[in-house]
Amino acid sequence: QVQLVESGGGLVQAGGSLRLSCVVSGTFFSINAMGWYRQAPGNQRELVASITSRGITNYEDSVKGRFTISRDNAKNTVYLQMSSLKPEDTAVYYCNVDLNPAMFKRASYWGQGTQVTVSS
Repeated sequence: QVQLVESGGGLVQAGGSLRLSCVVSGTFFSINAMGWYRQAPGNQRELVASITSRGITNYEDSVKGRFTISRDNAKNTVYLQMSSLKPEDTAVYYCNVDLNPAMFKRASYWGQGTQVTVSS
């Protein structure tokens, strides 16, 4: 059984910073890609940033230069450092991991979501 626990969301003023964390626990063989998605009211869930097992990163255009994704493989944790936050960054942020629950098996798991609210 795999669990993802997110933390670090909250209320911040525009221009401020937040750091999200997502810890993966349970029984699995290995973790492949890790990523952060967000969903604002009335919008579809969208990919914000992702990082491969080799550390290759990818960002949604609107967050490039402001957000940084990183991972600590020893701690099975992925982070999202968010700076220069804007009101339009307000959303529920979800952690997603692609992992191997057993050899030759692959599955995707989601965290419960953490609210990020940026006030103007």
